[in-house]
Amino acid sequence: MPSRAERIRALLAEAFAPAEIEVRDDSAHHAGHAGARPEGETHFSVRVISPRFVGMSRVARSRAAHDALASEFATGLHALALNLLAPEDVVEGRG
Repeated sequence: MPSRAERIRALLAEAFAPAEIEVRDDSAHHAGHAGARPEGETHFSVRVISPRFVGMSRVARSRAAHDALASEFATGLHALALNLLAPEDVVEGRG
């Protein structure tokens, strides 16, 4: 069975056809915090650069990512730090 990080990567890749994607499991940094589980895989950081984000506000990008990951939130994903960028955001130094 794939890890949650692998599933997150696959779901985001399917939804956004990204030029770049990074998924980091930050669960160890949140041990003992709300939503943390001893087995981990509850807190993640992601960075996605995708042309599908062109013209979308930060809120719209975040909603789209949460929608794409709804199945993971339903099965124990607790927290997600998002860095969602259009290609021009990186060129302009915003990412």
